[in-house]
Formats: sequence, C-alpha cells, structure tokens
Amino acid sequence: MSLELVVDTHKKGVRLALLDDGKLIELHEEESGKAEFAVGDIYLGKVRKVVPSLNASFVDVGYDKDAFLHYLDLGPQFNSQNKFSRDTLRGKQNVADLLYFKGEKDIPKDGKISQIISSSAPILVQVAKEPISSKGPRLSAEITLAGRYLVLVPFSNKVSISQKIKDNDERARLKEVMNSIKPKNFGVIIRTVAEGKKIELLDQDLKNLASKWKKMHDNLIGAKPPYRVLGEIDKTSSLLRDLLNANFTNIHVNDGDLTSNLKEYVSGIAPGREKIIRHYDGKLDIFEKFGVNKQIKSLFGKKVPLPSGGYLIIEHTEAMHVVDVNSGNRKGADGQENNALSTNIEAAHEISRVLQLRDMGGIICIDFIDMHERANNKALFEAVKKSMSNDRAKHNILPPSKFGVVEITRQRVRPETDITTSEKCPTCNGTGEVQASILFAEEIENNLEYLMTKKKEKSVSLLVHPYLESHFKKGLMSRQMKWFFKYKKWIPVRGSSANHLLQYSFVNDKQDEITV
Repeated sequence: MSLELVVDTHKKGVRLALLDDGKLIELHEEESGKAEFAVGDIYLGKVRKVVPSLNASFVDVGYDKDAFLHYLDLGPQFNSQNKFSRDTLRGKQNVADLLYFKGEKDIPKDGKISQIISSSAPILVQVAKEPISSKGPRLSAEITLAGRYLVLVPFSNKVSISQKIKDNDERARLKEVMNSIKPKNFGVIIRTVAEGKKIELLDQDLKNLASKWKKMHDNLIGAKPPYRVLGEIDKTSSLLRDLLNANFTNIHVNDGDLTSNLKEYVSGIAPGREKIIRHYDGKLDIFEKFGVNKQIKSLFGKKVPLPSGGYLIIEHTEAMHVVDVNSGNRKGADGQENNALSTNIEAAHEISRVLQLRDMGGIICIDFIDMHERANNKALFEAVKKSMSNDRAKHNILPPSKFGVVEITRQRVRPETDITTSEKCPTCNGTGEVQASILFAEEIENNLEYLMTKKKEKSVSLLVHPYLESHFKKGLMSRQMKWFFKYKKWIPVRGSSANHLLQYSFVNDKQDEITV
C-alpha cells in the first residue's frame, strides 16, 4: 500500500486526489470563500422550533434551511454544556478551563426534547452531516474536537480507546498515560494512530486541542446566533491529520504558498514527514500528470470498466444506489462458476473503491453474477468485507441473498461527489445541427496569430484534446514547426484528457488562461 496525495489549486478553490498505488480512491473539492457547513464546524445556533412528535428540534445556524437536531444527538452531558455556553454568553464563565466547573446531571436516554430545550433559546451545536440535497445540516450538541492522535470530549471524564488497537498491554499503557495528563472534566477518545506513540506527542496533541477549546470559548463571548464559533480546518489539512502514516510516500502540490503551509502543518503533527511534500511546477496540468483526469472519466460514469473486461452499471435512485455486475467479454477457461467467482471478486474490490471515491451513502444493492456453490458465495462475502475494511465511513454488509444480491448500508455525512463524464457531441455541440468542424484547426491558428502579432504575447502554450495534439505535431514539417518558423517562437502543444474533443485554450508561462 503506497499512498500519494495530489493537490490542485485553482482560482475557485482546491481539488484533492488520494491515490493508492496510483489508483484514485478519494476525490475532494473545496471552494474558496464558500460557507461549507463542514462536518466538525461548531455553531452558536438558535432553536427555531421544537417538534415533540419527532423528539427533535430545528435550529437556525445560518443555512438556507434550518438544521435538524434529534434528542439522541444532544449527548448525555447536554445540561453541563448548555450551562457552560449560556454562562459564557452572559459573561459569568470567564475561563475556558473546566477545573472548577460544576457539572449538571446527565439527561435520561429516553427523555423528551421538549423538557430539555425551548424555542428561541441559543444552543451550541456541531455539524454532524453536511447539507445534502434539499435537507439542512444534521447537528449534534455533543461537542468533540478532533486532533491527530486524540479526540477531546468536554464535560466528560471517560477515556475511550479505538477498537482497532488490539494489544491489551498497549491499551492499558495508553489509558494510564491519558488519565495522568488529561485535564479535569475533559474526556478523551484515543485514535488508532496513537498506538505506540510517546507521551510527548500525545501531550502536545492534547495541548493543541485544549487551545482550540479556549479559542472557541473566546469566540463565544458576546456572540449572537447564528454564528460559527469554531471552524474545522481545511480539507487538505484534515485529510493529512486523519490519514498521514508510514504508507504516505509523496504529497504533490502545484502551489508554492500552499506547499510551505503544508510543510509547516505536517512538521507540527508528524515531525520529519514534511520531506514528502513536493512542489510541482511542471507545465502539464497536475491532475493530467498523475493520471487523475483519466481515472475520473472512467470511474464517475454510469458504466465503470473492470480490468478483466467486465463492467459495472451504477444507477442512482431517490431511495438507494443499485450496482449491476456484468462479465462483459471476459472469457474464463475454468468454467462458468469459477469465471463468475473471479469476476465477482474483482467487482467487489472495484465497488468498494467507487463507493469511497464517490462517497455514496445510504442503501447500496449490488447484483453480483449468480453462483450456485455455497462456498463461492461465502468467498464473495469475505472479499466484500475485506475490500470495505479500509473504508473510514461506518458501514454494514449483509451476506448474499438467495438471488445473489449483497446489501450494504454506508454512512452519509457529505453530499455525494457527482461528476458528469458524458460529453457533448463535438460536431453539433449538443444542438443537433452539423457545423463545419473541419475549420476548427484554422480557428485555432487564427486566434494564435492574433495573440502573437496583435497582442504580442511573450509566452503562449496551446492546451487541446490528445487527439488534436497529435494532429498539430504530426510529421516532420508539422503545424507546430510551421508556427516556429512563422513567429520565431516555439509554441508548446499539450494534450489534456480533461478537454472535450473540440475544446482548446491558450495559457501563459504562469499557466493562466489567455483570453482571445
């Protein structure tokens, strides 16, 4: 397992591609200047309406639609946290430290929300699910602050340890260490990456989280709802915080300032690992350089190809996602049953990758190729579980039914990543009218001549579809060579699979697009 992170910065924001041995497994996008309502953001909201029939309330946090808060998401220590936030707003709670804070009694598990909160009251909440479709954010009143090794849980004294840490001696060591350094009235969840780490690193992470809690307290003083009192770190940093380990080999960034910022951040959470961050300054688009664009085209369509010749058909409905597995032109010499098993196991690996990549949540029904032997169905079930074991989202997998259908439920906390991979007809541009596309090359040459002779551009590169790239470079006396003799300057021509067949652009040496 070899992980690489490719970071593409552009005018509208940042795109992140996580590669596992060169294969795209996660894709994220963060738009600059946009209120994201990201998971982990902490808001001072205002209760708009309490609905006893749902045992829930709707809270105004500044989004177009009111956010949803269920009684079960209040958390056992809600009374203590509510007292702390209200006292802070009134100026009675002047310090963030909880050493002398007197907590309240825990709320009952089967209580009624109407007995706990009331309409128009200010309330401190955290985004648990981002806005999806026409729904507002899903909230939790149980505030937690996530760090590299620890998760800080205010108003609790419990120390919990990740179930993925199996060694009993290590679990005992971590619990003893944490009980000795954690502040009073703060609980801690020890994350998997804390296994084997020295007390100095854990203590530093705990201090960083305590400083975040103090920052939140300072922002809460005098605040008026709706107001974001503490924002989650950007997606690039949060991805590194949660995933950075020995398996990371390289982080490629095409922006110098962001490269420096990431090196500084990584040196703080994992000293010595900042060396893997590299500034990419090549002329080719960074996603094109590392083969990300091509994988996006193949993995986000309705039809997803499998390496052996089979393919997946993925349909999205309002209630669920449906995946159909097809063997395609695959031919096996071991008989139909073994051929079906091989195709199904290969599909299981690809489906787990697609679920994680597209961040598909809810109910997923997978119609695998029918197999008659019980041992083969069991082998398929184990393959699905193993493929999904690295998925960070909570999920549940049911064994194949008698119809060969595997059902999966997967936690949905963010909107599904949806990228349109279909292209307009390059001849009619979707209008249904045929145009003289043979004149396309002349159009490019006319615009190039305008840039070189009229605008006197010093540096010009042409970005086109790879098919057109070969057309302009074909032959000893290619069109590109003729441009060199005509303008006394070499005009680089670069192919980009992100372009449509008849889509082109001119860029300067800073990779900024030149308008014609």
